[in-house]
Amino acid sequence: MSAMLIKGSEVAKQIKEELKQEIANIKENNNIIPGLATILVGENEASKVYVGAKEKACKELGIFSKRIDIAENTTEADLLSLIKELNQDPAIHGILVQLPLPKHIHETEVLYTIDPRKDVDAFHPVNVGKLMLGVPDFLPCTPHGIQELLVRSGIETDGAEVVVLGRSNIVGKPIANMLIQKNRKGANATVTICHTGTKDVALHTRRADILIVAAGKPKTVTADMVKEGVVVIDVGVNRLPTGLVGDVDFETVKEKAKAITPVPGGVGPMTIVMLMKNTVQSAKMHAGI
Repeated sequence: MSAMLIKGSEVAKQIKEELKQEIANIKENNNIIPGLATILVGENEASKVYVGAKEKACKELGIFSKRIDIAENTTEADLLSLIKELNQDPAIHGILVQLPLPKHIHETEVLYTIDPRKDVDAFHPVNVGKLMLGVPDFLPCTPHGIQELLVRSGIETDGAEVVVLGRSNIVGKPIANMLIQKNRKGANATVTICHTGTKDVALHTRRADILIVAAGKPKTVTADMVKEGVVVIDVGVNRLPTGLVGDVDFETVKEKAKAITPVPGGVGPMTIVMLMKNTVQSAKMHAGI
């Protein structure tokens, strides 16, 4: 029997409807419009698509969107100056610098310059630290989307054996930190992180009640690497001649899994909607709501 599909596209629609109502209430009761600024440096085509999708989501929800496109040869000093201006702009509650950046610009310097209270990607070390301590202002968008998928799909995490494949700062590390928190819905799990230094990955993945795969390589996880009844969250998006595929061999693994996210239409749609949620949260924080 094939697995239940965890459709992020459908869950994202639910959250969008909730956000529309929340944004309307903030506007009516507090005369505040949440504002998001996106900065795109250069002409990276994939980045243009991502920024465009974020603009579209803002428009759909009623969030003020300010897109700033700057040239590939912009100096780091000029980019930092722009970020500092946005830090002081009361109409902007979230600042997002689209990655990757040109090689002459230091990513760390840029991310550290964003005001932590406007860091809706939750990449600033202040927000990373608050996440680890279990007192976050914002949760990083993709991990937050994963957690929402688990909660809204009725997947029990309390006491579950979770294996995370991948240790990136964007997905692997933060989702592991989120899932071990004691007093949070969709958490209180026992978490193992596997990575390129792990000697026998399959030894760990076969134990998983919940397997989160962000390995960055197509079809890394095969059916022999999972147990019957596992819940699989596939974060990967890989473009092959046959189309988009995840980091999991979907067709074989779905026959053993209890539930699994498809690619596309799984984790991807959740990332942008959680960015919108963080922008609304920032607007409320700045207004003392």
